[in-house]
Amino acid sequence: LSGTYPYYLLLLFPLRRNTAIMMVDPEGALVSIDPTMPTNSPKVISFCLFAPTEKEDMFQNVLSQVAEQFSRAFRINELKTEVTNRLAMLEKRVELEGLKVVEIEKCKNDLKKLRDEMTSRVGNCPCKYNFSDDGKKLNPRRDVPSYPKYTLSQETIEALKKPTFDVWHWEHNEMLSCLEYMYHDLGLVKEFNMNPITLKRWLLGIQENYRSNPFHNFRHCFCVSQMMYGMINLCNLVQTFFLMTLTDMGILMTAAVCHDLDHPGYNNTYQINARTELAVRYNDISPLENHHCAVAFQILSLPECNIFANVELEAYKQIRQAIITLILATDMARHGEILDSFKHKVDSFDFTNEEHVTCLKMVLIKCCDISNEVRPTEVAEPWVDCLLEEYFMQSDREKTEGLPVAPFMDRDKVTKPTAQIGFIKFVLIPMFETVLKLFPQIEEIMVQPLRDSRDHYEELKQIDDAMTEKKKTENMSLGGKKK
Repeated sequence: LSGTYPYYLLLLFPLRRNTAIMMVDPEGALVSIDPTMPTNSPKVISFCLFAPTEKEDMFQNVLSQVAEQFSRAFRINELKTEVTNRLAMLEKRVELEGLKVVEIEKCKNDLKKLRDEMTSRVGNCPCKYNFSDDGKKLNPRRDVPSYPKYTLSQETIEALKKPTFDVWHWEHNEMLSCLEYMYHDLGLVKEFNMNPITLKRWLLGIQENYRSNPFHNFRHCFCVSQMMYGMINLCNLVQTFFLMTLTDMGILMTAAVCHDLDHPGYNNTYQINARTELAVRYNDISPLENHHCAVAFQILSLPECNIFANVELEAYKQIRQAIITLILATDMARHGEILDSFKHKVDSFDFTNEEHVTCLKMVLIKCCDISNEVRPTEVAEPWVDCLLEEYFMQSDREKTEGLPVAPFMDRDKVTKPTAQIGFIKFVLIPMFETVLKLFPQIEEIMVQPLRDSRDHYEELKQIDDAMTEKKKTENMSLGGKKK
């Protein structure tokens, strides 16, 4: 080709992909192809075309694939970023929807309570249910508890410290506020560095996990806790630190609050005879009391309900073990064993002896658990009706299922006087009189009311016996006339 043709026309020739083009002058030297190259050069320039070899072609393909992989990698990173952003948006949405979840849980709780009430009326035993389902009630609460904090009058504050406190005049929210006050007044909130909102949540969780039984319900829980608070004040346990520590006070109060959690309304005897899931789970050893402990610590395991969250681990382990010990002590099957142990210690009681103090705490919670007859008659007697109603529900069930029936629970054999006289004479008075040896100040306000209650029911029994005898005489008289 002569130099009279513009060099760029050569590009019109069809060339294979990746063909190398080189320009050389007549001497064989390479000519640089760039914008500064003069057009229509008079010199003859040769063009050398080098088609790529098979290896070079393969190398070029590999380079292309590598470039494509890099491109995909960058797109994956972009995709990851997009997914992360979308997940963050979803998590925020779930958080914003949290209140709706709380409302759903409240609705579930209401339905559960309604189911329990219906079950008790038709005679079905809640113990037959799968207890693992009851764990649903322990779902975390994301809201601040809505029960109002009542301003307690000075009169109420003083009455709370006495066994004469009338527990029937208070609704659940008021009882919750009274319990909250007790924890603050005893110095437990400060001692355990409790978050006050956590205390409110815990108390509300406790209340929600007591069933609507005739007797073993949240009001009974409040009764036992209020009596414990009264005994702590009456025996000056909180003022005389050389007797017991604030940690001991916290253990006593918390065990009292939790001692009957999720009670199904049917006692251990029924659980064992009917071979319920609870009896099987706990090998017939205090099935209900073990269950109360388990539910108590399920609630405490929720971060928003853990009143002991700021307690050191080792101290918490000791508190947990002590609470379990006290709740298990409320099994009446162990009454004789525990009272005998205390009787052997009381005459030479040593407040520096850990074993002695533990035994005293076990007796104190037992006293509070069965202390209704310490209260005035108008407060105590309705509790007898509640207890008998629960007993009769169980004995009716036992008769239906062909299980043994305890005479003191049989509606055909028991009356209020016969139910109470033996219990007061052989259980309550001996136990409280033993505690009296250690704390003489309880005689007038606790032991004497028990004696008065015994006398009251013995009088009622005499009246009942006289009426029964009169009916027998009348029936015999009518029978004679017919003959």
